[in-house]
Amino acid sequence: MHSGAFLLDNKSALFVSRLLKHYYTGIANIAPINIAKREFGFGDFEKKIAFRHYAFRDERDLKEYLARNAPAFVSYSSAEYQRPDGRPMESKGLLGSELVFDLDSSDIKLACKNEHGDGWICEKCLDAVKEQTMRLIEDFLVPDFGFSAKEMAINFSGNRGYHVHVSSDLVYGLGADARRGIANYITCRGIELSMFFPALGVRGVRLDGPKPTDAGWGGKLANAVIVALNKGPDTLMALGIDKRYASMLYKKRVEIILGLTTGNWDKVRIPNKAQFWSNVLGSLAIAQSSSIDKNVTSDTYHLIRLPGTIHGDTGLMAKKIDSISALNNFDPMKEAIAFKGSTVRVATQKVPAFSMGGAQLGPYNNEKPELPVYAAAYLILKRVATLL
Repeated sequence: MHSGAFLLDNKSALFVSRLLKHYYTGIANIAPINIAKREFGFGDFEKKIAFRHYAFRDERDLKEYLARNAPAFVSYSSAEYQRPDGRPMESKGLLGSELVFDLDSSDIKLACKNEHGDGWICEKCLDAVKEQTMRLIEDFLVPDFGFSAKEMAINFSGNRGYHVHVSSDLVYGLGADARRGIANYITCRGIELSMFFPALGVRGVRLDGPKPTDAGWGGKLANAVIVALNKGPDTLMALGIDKRYASMLYKKRVEIILGLTTGNWDKVRIPNKAQFWSNVLGSLAIAQSSSIDKNVTSDTYHLIRLPGTIHGDTGLMAKKIDSISALNNFDPMKEAIAFKGSTVRVATQKVPAFSMGGAQLGPYNNEKPELPVYAAAYLILKRVATLL
């Protein structure tokens, strides 16, 4: 969905097409692993995948196609096939597939959207989805599933989020149901409180529950309560506890946390405990994984942005990120800039202030600023500006 009302006029489309052509003429190291077994799809300025079922023998073959056609979107299969250009899908001969997670800031509930709307993306949006991506890896993929850093590849999508690819013999042959099970676990779907509290609702029995050192969702739940206790009454109130009980819990937090470390949940003396813990569990799932696209994860036939190519809604590069620590410091509005050149003048709609290439730009409201080529392309492809 495009953020503005402008259509991409011929002049603006030609401008961006020339930038794409120049970029793809000089590109290197663009081929995915086992390129000859991958399916490719291409899009134009209106549709991300307008054509699919393409295959290429090698990197040179792919580079020639990109330089000649300069597509607005380039996607490839996380799966490998015997005949990647075969159709229908069943004739391709599925060999196996990576496990892919697609995280998008548009799926996260953020207060900043009240200021700029769903169509725009700001620094807070990008920071929030980056945090989600790091949590996906550090809180789930590594500790709960045992994947190593070497088995994971992280890419900025080129627009609103990140893609995480897991390449492992353990996932290569998984079917759609197993992949959906992984997505459900990560999104806390089907996780019940009774799994952690066997004596829940039984009178006269000490309520034993998970310890913060426990693996899986039990440990996550215990740690989340401890974090909420340490943060203060406001955080506890956000989880559904009224002000009086929130203040009491905060005052007794040292005693309560000591109890939780041994699995004694009787120390949390509040009414409606089950509802409170359900809220904690729900908040964890939202905070850590609401933006994971479960359809992408379970669909072995899905096409996803090829790293190193341009996103046709921003002009930014779908950039590979070397490591978790590199992700922590990654700034897409600096490091994913692809287009070089001088400045050009555009006519804008209402555009919020934004940072790009290390410079603060905007806000604009029906103005005609002169902008760096990459910023002009960004606003044009966001449909909030046209080329003059």
